[in-house]
Amino acid sequence: MNMYKIAVIPGDGTGPEVTAEAVKVLKAAANKFKFKADLTHFDFGGERYKRTGETLPDSAVEELRKFDAILLGAIGHPDVAPGILEKGILLKLRFGLDQYINLRPVRLYPGVETPLKNKGPDDIDFVVVRENTGDMYTGTGGFTMKGTPNEVAVQSAVYTRFQVDRCLKYAFEYTRKYGKKSRGKSDKNTLALCGKTNVLTYIYDLWERAFHEMGEKDYPDIKREYYHVDATCMWMVKNPEWFDVIVTGNMFGDIITDLGAMIQGGMGIAAGGNINPEGVSMFEPIGGSAPKYTGKGVINPLAAICAVQMMLAELGEQKAADAVEKAVMFVTANKVKSLQAGKMGFSTSQVGDLVATKFAE
Repeated sequence: MNMYKIAVIPGDGTGPEVTAEAVKVLKAAANKFKFKADLTHFDFGGERYKRTGETLPDSAVEELRKFDAILLGAIGHPDVAPGILEKGILLKLRFGLDQYINLRPVRLYPGVETPLKNKGPDDIDFVVVRENTGDMYTGTGGFTMKGTPNEVAVQSAVYTRFQVDRCLKYAFEYTRKYGKKSRGKSDKNTLALCGKTNVLTYIYDLWERAFHEMGEKDYPDIKREYYHVDATCMWMVKNPEWFDVIVTGNMFGDIITDLGAMIQGGMGIAAGGNINPEGVSMFEPIGGSAPKYTGKGVINPLAAICAVQMMLAELGEQKAADAVEKAVMFVTANKVKSLQAGKMGFSTSQVGDLVATKFAE
């Protein structure tokens, strides 16, 4: 029987509530599919910061490196200035654990409303592979003459060939394994590079050359396409069915994945993974901590449950991952009235029960 050490960071606001339901589903899956999940909880978040003045202790990264995966609830506290927790916890963990891939499925589940007219689950079904450790997020830059009328601010987008190559390799391998042809939805798997080669002529020249060199040499079975980021945003709205797997840099990926979350029904159903294929990965719902709903039992836990689904797939428990996704799809199609807080027709814990008990059938 496989045993996995899972670090759980419930975080702030409604994070502990949705995390509790995600853990409930994880335990149900473990019982059904005969593996063990050894859970250790950490209190990293806004309340700890208010109490101790630290975001993460110095030992946190090394301690978390000993786990097989991390489940994160939400980070963000109304009494803590924006950026402190995000940089001090999320970015520190991503960089410290070298989680160089941000994986974002964009899939519309049955029964979930999309703002796109005449589009359904068959149309909205693609994945974004976002490079997660380079670009403008490295902090390269600074100020001169700060606070004066001649102030200058510089923040540089930085990429090495090593960073680009390892992200592209992951994207090609993911496309080969999980692309639309692999799922019987197309006659060919397609990987599209999203960039801005007509303006960012250094960064995306590097990306484009590496993309085609790797594709021609190692992945001739995968169709390659290129889209400017502005065109990508337009076509995600007009013709989302065109996309299979998209690979892009950190900044563009940050933007287009939030657009993707909206077209798949909102933050209440969107989950993501910060992946280190050779190390420990962290999985989370895309939505924030929603502090105004804290303790009311009305927040939607499905995105956190979908994060568990992604975690199980990454750990190699594919049958369990597929079962969780099917259970979520059953609940969206047949049970909940809405994904919005307070409008689901069920409480937070009841939605978790609906998913978890689906395994017992």
